[in-house]
Amino acid sequence: MNSPTLALTETLIARRSVTPDDATCQQLLCERLNALGFTCETIQSNDVTNLWAIRRGAAEGPTLVFAGHTDVVPTGPLEQWHSDPFVPTHRDGKLYGRGAADMKTSIAAFIVATEEFIQTCPQHRGNIALLITSDEEGPATDGTVKVVELLRTRGEKLDYCIVGEPTSSNTLGDTIKNGRRGSLSGKLTVHGVQGHIAYPHLARNPIHLLAPALDELTRIVWDEGNEYFPPTTWQVSNIHAGTGATNVIPGQIVADFNFRFSTASTAEGLKERVHAILDRHQLHYDLHWTLGGEPFLTARGALSDALAAAIADETGVTTELSTTGGTSDGRFIAQICPQVVEFGPPNASIHKIDEHIEVRFIEPLKNIYRKTMERLLP
Repeated sequence: MNSPTLALTETLIARRSVTPDDATCQQLLCERLNALGFTCETIQSNDVTNLWAIRRGAAEGPTLVFAGHTDVVPTGPLEQWHSDPFVPTHRDGKLYGRGAADMKTSIAAFIVATEEFIQTCPQHRGNIALLITSDEEGPATDGTVKVVELLRTRGEKLDYCIVGEPTSSNTLGDTIKNGRRGSLSGKLTVHGVQGHIAYPHLARNPIHLLAPALDELTRIVWDEGNEYFPPTTWQVSNIHAGTGATNVIPGQIVADFNFRFSTASTAEGLKERVHAILDRHQLHYDLHWTLGGEPFLTARGALSDALAAAIADETGVTTELSTTGGTSDGRFIAQICPQVVEFGPPNASIHKIDEHIEVRFIEPLKNIYRKTMERLLP
């Protein structure tokens, strides 16, 4: 298969860009983009490398951004891979390698689609930009969020953004993510009084104290969701208590929990409701919160319509809008861009041993990105 998109994908996979190391992937992208008239800017933050590249059009129009990440997750046990994860390998019509699905194929498709679009439409209106980070698979504290902060201070106006996350489920094009739930975590420590288990009247068992409140928290309907989001969920992930001895009442219990919440709730509102329950049960506790990300939502509009039309034209698939899944860097970009969606290849193998993409999806993915540009920046 003589495909520039495939060739670039293989080149990117061969670079061992385990988060937060970019492994010069972005340097390669800059070389391609500079030749197209892009202004490329590297934004370094601690060990993270970020790229902001933009090409101003010949006439006024919207700014369309392609966003993604060059970093990949660690490989896991190398002996379980059927081939070296950083040597792109073909088997049975599939391309294997770490990042093949998440998301070096999308980045290669961004670049080649842009090259083809500019070749046929060099005087396009509006602007084309790329926002690429090496900190999406890590803490996400020095990556896209830093670029967004910089663009906000400059007053850079973004109109549309496509994040190349692997969103497809069964076949290329069946799912566009038009939003993501927020993530709010809590670490709850309930204090009791340690003592001998034979003398419970001299102690206060924090496990027993927490149990009624915990039961109430598991049964609450936090909201009903809305047209785009399922209801908010609350789940306990870890509970720790005890000294390891069977005859000691513990002095405290620590419970870790997480909300995945929709735009029907707010982080502050959820916090207030949890504190109200704990206070009503008269618990002596500490509670430390971590907001992993606010929910974001892009209602059906020009961007999702253009992308859906490009998918239908290229694949014949009727796509669905979805907000399922975890968080993504779209939550940061949505702070300065009114329309943000995610679209990329099938996600069944992401983060797994023998990550791969079906080769037959690579050229159509690139074509979908190009056809979306043709609709938004004629």
